[in-house]
Amino acid sequence: MASFVPTQCLLQLLFVASLLPFISAARRLAQDQQPLLLQYHNGPLLSGKISINLIWYGKFKPSQRAIVSDFITSLSSSKTTPHQPSVAAWWNTIDKYYLLIKSKKSTSLGLSLGTQILDENYSLGKSLTSRNLKQLAAKGQQSNAINVVLTSSDVAVEGFCSSRCGTHGSSPSSKTAKVNGKISKFAYIWVGNSETQCPGQCAWPFHQPIYGPQSPPLAAPNNDVGMEGIVMNLASLLAGTVTNPFGNGYYQGSAEAPLEAASACPGIYGKGAYPGYAGKLLEDPTTGASYNANGVNGRKYLLPALLDPSTSTCSTLV
Repeated sequence: MASFVPTQCLLQLLFVASLLPFISAARRLAQDQQPLLLQYHNGPLLSGKISINLIWYGKFKPSQRAIVSDFITSLSSSKTTPHQPSVAAWWNTIDKYYLLIKSKKSTSLGLSLGTQILDENYSLGKSLTSRNLKQLAAKGQQSNAINVVLTSSDVAVEGFCSSRCGTHGSSPSSKTAKVNGKISKFAYIWVGNSETQCPGQCAWPFHQPIYGPQSPPLAAPNNDVGMEGIVMNLASLLAGTVTNPFGNGYYQGSAEAPLEAASACPGIYGKGAYPGYAGKLLEDPTTGASYNANGVNGRKYLLPALLDPSTSTCSTLV
């Protein structure tokens, strides 16, 4: 299981060393980025037509649900976005991972918004374990799908804020028979709304960071700090899910705590990024909100850098 570790937890360690000329050193690190190669471990990548099912656990407003569903819809290149750079252009970097192993019969990937399930009555309570997350994920379709569990701001989840903003993994399917004598698995993601619990960790740069260099928070393009954090973390975990769905795809380091397509580029959203600075971003002239990707229905999002396997460097839209 791979977890998305808050950038600010990493910054805390750097802050301890900030008695040295921190910012100038950090800028040099960002400018002199060393190539990073994610090793392919010969396992399957998600391929074909995949539905992304959303399981909403707790209280979410319809407007909040629309922010996420529009993001998922924006991933598909079949949905034209009049303004560039687009969410679909951001996702195109993932295609390069598939091209590298095309000789291994990995087909292309097509994502679409699937079923949305509402659990507004907190069927498993307001304090969830990792096992509970798998139970909730199992409510969605378990074939050709990614089941995404999103927990509201009043739900506590094991490890949330202290060590992770979200996670992705796989679980044995309870709805399908064995394939070639093996129990099939389905992929799932969990992300929590950090608005009232730890926005400085899981919604930076739209909230003041808890640790590390202090800079003013950016204005949120969808006017909801908690949901901006959900989208940023979901984007990172989605990239990791499709390229390393079962723990034997693309990653570097330990299989228990791997660096994946997005987590290999923490805290980078635009060119020139360094710890405490998200990089040079676009700004909405009307609202002053910062973003780097356009989506459907006039949406604007801030999406993390992805490791480009063709250059082994972190790739940003702006």
